[in-house]
Amino acid sequence: MKQVILITGTPSVGKTTTAQQLTTKTDALYINLTEFAKTHSLTVGEDKTRKTIIIDEQKMRKTISENIEAAENATVIVDGHYAAAVVPKRYVTRAFVLRRNPVELRRFMEKRGFSETKLWENLASEILDVCLVEALQEQEKDKVCELDVTGKTVEAVVEEILAVINENKKCPVGKVDWLGMLEAQGLVDEYLKV
Repeated sequence: MKQVILITGTPSVGKTTTAQQLTTKTDALYINLTEFAKTHSLTVGEDKTRKTIIIDEQKMRKTISENIEAAENATVIVDGHYAAAVVPKRYVTRAFVLRRNPVELRRFMEKRGFSETKLWENLASEILDVCLVEALQEQEKDKVCELDVTGKTVEAVVEEILAVINENKKCPVGKVDWLGMLEAQGLVDEYLKV
């Protein structure tokens, strides 16, 4: 039976570097959804304000399903902030939602040159658990795993993921509370501007 592992989370939490390293360790087929959408003509336009592509979700689901079915690898790793919404749950073994403290995440986004609009929208998404909520709505709840990656190396995150996959570690959901943390530190107005 194939393992299909989703690596999802807000932009800049470390999905791609984590997914790529996990791919190497598991000899998996790696699918980056942004690249996949471009190479398989699954886009319907561009959001010029956010400088992002708009995908055709129905075509994406169909093409992803075909690629998972055809994969010769025992493991398929899908990397993207909307992975939980486009990979049919019948395939998904685990959906890892990477979470990062908004203070650290903001620094990462600024370093990558995010526009003000994109930065504040993505910080709000992280603070308000958007990727986690989507994963819980779209996938089987017992397959969703929330990992706080704040301050951790990619290697440490990959080892944590492998421990969960190999059933050597439980993975709780709902322990990350960035809104509560920001409220306690008096930083809500500074970080939640959308």
